[in-house]
Amino acid sequence: MTLTMQGGATGFRTTNAIRAQFPALERERSGHRVAYFDGPGGTQVPRRVADAMTGYLLHHNANTHWAYPSSAETDAILAESRSALADFLGASAGEVVFGANMTTLTFHVARALGRSWSAGDEVVVTELDHHANIAPWTALGKERGVRVRMARMDAASGELDWADLERCVTPRTRLLAVGGASNALGTINDVARVVELARRAGALSFIDAVHWAPHERMRAHALGCDFLACSPYKFYGPHLGVLYARREAIAGLDVPRLDPAPDAGPERVETGTQNHEGIAGAAAAVEFLADLADGDSRVARLDRAMARLHERGARLLERLWEGLAGIEGVTLYGPAPDRPRTPTVGFTIGGLTSTAVARGLADRWGVFVSHGDFYAATVIERLGLGAEGLVRAGCACYTTDEEVDRLVAGVRELARSR
Repeated sequence: MTLTMQGGATGFRTTNAIRAQFPALERERSGHRVAYFDGPGGTQVPRRVADAMTGYLLHHNANTHWAYPSSAETDAILAESRSALADFLGASAGEVVFGANMTTLTFHVARALGRSWSAGDEVVVTELDHHANIAPWTALGKERGVRVRMARMDAASGELDWADLERCVTPRTRLLAVGGASNALGTINDVARVVELARRAGALSFIDAVHWAPHERMRAHALGCDFLACSPYKFYGPHLGVLYARREAIAGLDVPRLDPAPDAGPERVETGTQNHEGIAGAAAAVEFLADLADGDSRVARLDRAMARLHERGARLLERLWEGLAGIEGVTLYGPAPDRPRTPTVGFTIGGLTSTAVARGLADRWGVFVSHGDFYAATVIERLGLGAEGLVRAGCACYTTDEEVDRLVAGVRELARSR
């Protein structure tokens, strides 16, 4: 699809050109075009992603490594997809592992690492983490006696307590498993500092980048982490999990595998036949992001596109935060807009459950927001909130000023009607 340039010289696509690629944005509710603020739980998908998936299934569908055309085509598609995701992650194709989802991949890595650990060895996680980056490590406590230490968050700021994180690291620490960004509050952690802390302790580093990757440029090699996991369905792709594993880390993983399966490279971590159509769709999502900007290579285009999306997200966040902050009865959680964060806002309206707020915004204003604890249950507990948790609104590449203003107007109306 040929897209119109914004301003003629900036090399970045207009919001209207971006939105034109998403059929979901044509949906209407209550007289409004639906405004999707549920991106932190899964973004909408551009046509090219769906086309890549159906195109694979209809024209190339086969299993791998056989001497006939559709099998060879499948091999080529998977290889190109590894290359695309490697460019997205700032890694090499031989370090990209595909799986069902980030949670499954993390359990897989945890079990593999745990085979070489002993009772009393320790893993450090944080209260800011999604439980997909907590439960796989705590399971090792039952299986192998591994101890999990949990670094505290500052409930007032929604940021990590760094002094407590450093106290949690001991001579028995084998791994620091820390989220790049909080999916509930939008807090962005200083991941480079986490990786350096792990390195000084002689430990491995595992970064949950599921909420981080859609909003900042990933540079796994430059970061120096051992593992980094993300989910393409959070950046306009299909439901799939992707793991970066440093080449030496892949080779050292004691993964369960079938004897005939490859024993080298990323395929040694992938069990069974993969979701080929999903992998093709994930590559198309990377291409979608890269094609938002001009450049001589995919890496250069991704650099420019992600930088511009980050700037635009920060502007939308400030508009949303200031609008909500001016409404009586609304409480905002997490860092203020001048702190490192994603364009994701968690809030409550006094006297209303998060479910009631989400339903009211959808029914009256055509605004779709998520609600609850988002599997970040420890965050919700530390904030002193009950089972209803928060209302969460996240801005995506297709979010407009009008949609932000409509969300704010809907929250204002709900707050007045309490």
